[in-house]
Amino acid sequence: MDILTEALGSMRTAYPSSVRTEGRAPWALRLPPVLGAGFHVVLYGTCWLLPLGIGNGTGNGTGSGNGAGRHEPIALSPGDVVFLRDGGGHVLADHPDTPPVDARDCEADSAPPIGTVSLGGGGARTSLLCGNYHLDQGRPHPMVRQLPALIHLPTRHGRHPELAAAVQLLGSELENPRIGSAGIVPALIDSLLLYILRAWFEDQPAASAAGWAAALRDAAVAPALEAIHGAPATPWTVESLADRAGLSRAAFARRFTTMVGEPPMAYLTRWRMTTAARLLRESEAPLTSVAAQTGYGSEYAFAKAFKREFGLAPGGYRREARAA
Repeated sequence: MDILTEALGSMRTAYPSSVRTEGRAPWALRLPPVLGAGFHVVLYGTCWLLPLGIGNGTGNGTGSGNGAGRHEPIALSPGDVVFLRDGGGHVLADHPDTPPVDARDCEADSAPPIGTVSLGGGGARTSLLCGNYHLDQGRPHPMVRQLPALIHLPTRHGRHPELAAAVQLLGSELENPRIGSAGIVPALIDSLLLYILRAWFEDQPAASAAGWAAALRDAAVAPALEAIHGAPATPWTVESLADRAGLSRAAFARRFTTMVGEPPMAYLTRWRMTTAARLLRESEAPLTSVAAQTGYGSEYAFAKAFKREFGLAPGGYRREARAA
């Protein structure tokens, strides 16, 4: 069971949207906050990212582990990737002192495979892929909630080879679109999110990792998470999960709660409801089937639990999701 893929899949509300940004010095672009998570990939040249009031939230800094309370301007080089967990507003610029223009005042052309925004003067060129992943921030998965507000992943000098390869492929397809590029580019952008988060989690030193970075590699907690995600309908108890982990009930519950951020049964309920919401949005399964697939013995018990979690009955939630 790939917990990272499952967690992200549970939050997705649409495919990523993106635009290529071509800047010629002097240039600066102010990007407003977006719903979901923002990202940037430096395809060519260099630039600066200036966060606008973005703190570190519950995470522990950038990809390099910097734990500062606020982010200073960040110098970006070719191949660098930036991930903004909450889609916070920020500025991209050739220099921190360049006055920015608002992104809403810039029109993108519609050249395939994605549109391009061009701005600036006649100086040094910078090319970026900018966009956002449409994630439901109203009900973020705790794995995502624990991430730093801003992650900067330099991919030069051999760091994160898979992420670097994806960035190189994206750059090649955008620089020289050919047959198939319209399908290849969106797929690469979609996969990029998994590469970004995999790289960040793997960057956390095993000895000092905490939260989900530790949970995903912990010999006791990881098997319990895999069991919950792999079979949410199973009548799991703290004791049965502790048995799989080889720990006492009390020791397992403490360890799970510390790393995951909530007790085992609370997380089980969360994942059951998340799975149920996904089935309601994406399938035509009757409510009795959704109830059975998420561990509820009756449609009534399921509907009561679902309304307590979402504030809507399952049928109403399905209709609202389809109408959106």
